[in-house]
Amino acid sequence: MEEIKRFFSTEDKFARHSGIELLEVEPGRSRVSMEIKPFHFNGARTVHGGALFTLADFAFAAASNSHGILAMGINTSMSFVKAATKGTLYAEARELSRNPKLASYSVMVTDDDNDVVAIFQGMAYRKNEALIPANL
Repeated sequence: MEEIKRFFSTEDKFARHSGIELLEVEPGRSRVSMEIKPFHFNGARTVHGGALFTLADFAFAAASNSHGILAMGINTSMSFVKAATKGTLYAEARELSRNPKLASYSVMVTDDDNDVVAIFQGMAYRKNEALIPANL
């Protein structure tokens, strides 16, 4: 798991650019965080939906790739439940089902008070190759 955690912490440049940190990863599950910064806000002075989606999507990516097989999202959806304006946001992804080709995940985005901010669902296609190429 440490190799997978190291891979996502260094190779996912967009997540790093967005201020997202991978806290935990284990088979079929991950937990990530993002401290809210001014650049995360939209015109209404709440966290932009794209920032929330990026947070949830990164948790989804870590969980769906946690088995060491390259998995790519093929379908996602997100419902926004509560506006976020301060503190730190967390996203926890949990595997719902997995077979050799497809896997399904649920991601809950919560705030510092553990209130649900958004709910994300994702399906991943599991490719027939290792997540971390031998040359990395």
